[in-house]
Amino acid sequence: MSTNIEKAEELIGCFASGDTAKAKSLLKDDYIQHDLAYGTGAEAFCGSVAYLGAAPIKTTVRTVRAFEDGDNVFLHNVYNFAGAGEQVAFDIFRFEDGLIAEHWDNLADKAASNPSGRTQTDGPTEATDADKTEINRKLVADFLVDVMQGKRPEKTPEYFDGDKYIQHNTGIADGLSGLGAALEALGKAGVAMIYDKTHMILAQGDMVLAVSEGSFGGKPTSYYDLWRVENGKIAEHWDVMETIADESDRKNANGKF
Repeated sequence: MSTNIEKAEELIGCFASGDTAKAKSLLKDDYIQHDLAYGTGAEAFCGSVAYLGAAPIKTTVRTVRAFEDGDNVFLHNVYNFAGAGEQVAFDIFRFEDGLIAEHWDNLADKAASNPSGRTQTDGPTEATDADKTEINRKLVADFLVDVMQGKRPEKTPEYFDGDKYIQHNTGIADGLSGLGAALEALGKAGVAMIYDKTHMILAQGDMVLAVSEGSFGGKPTSYYDLWRVENGKIAEHWDVMETIADESDRKNANGKF
């Protein structure tokens, strides 16, 4: 019997294979879609699979990281839909009675290496410290409020081991100093990065994924941040930011979150 992680990977693999029967077998009929570019329900998903399967350029899918938290699976993927160009994504799948019932995601174009030479996907791929899942989840929850939402910015150094911070954001260098320099540059350019609310925090061991809502440069934005925690400190970060589509452009009414 397949695990939930295997089922999630099988489902996104259908984009490459065009296997609508396989996709339908993995989904609840009333599958809830939060990717606002697609319709909701199993039939809509299978329609997308059929469309990509018939495209002249084959879709490619690569899973870099796969983690599980209760009924949820969260994946770090690289897609190239019908030759449109590589995109990096975080996908979250909620399972119900062994079937995929709900999906959330963020996607962004694959970019060049950041100022420290790191990519959006390199670095550790396996979770460790399984016994520290809840401690690490709380650490990230507190960090999001204190630092990312700006409630207690003076506590920022407490979350890091000095300047040790491995950064995979496309425009930020390693170190707490690199993060500070990037935020200062944004401020001077009049671009505000605001976190208003966190909707979901999923964790497996040292890997913690947070789904937050806010704005970037005045545009409504969905933030997916994956942090690796080491010895009680935030040690590494990957992210995908996505501008939230206007209501007039949405293909479903389920909301981004």
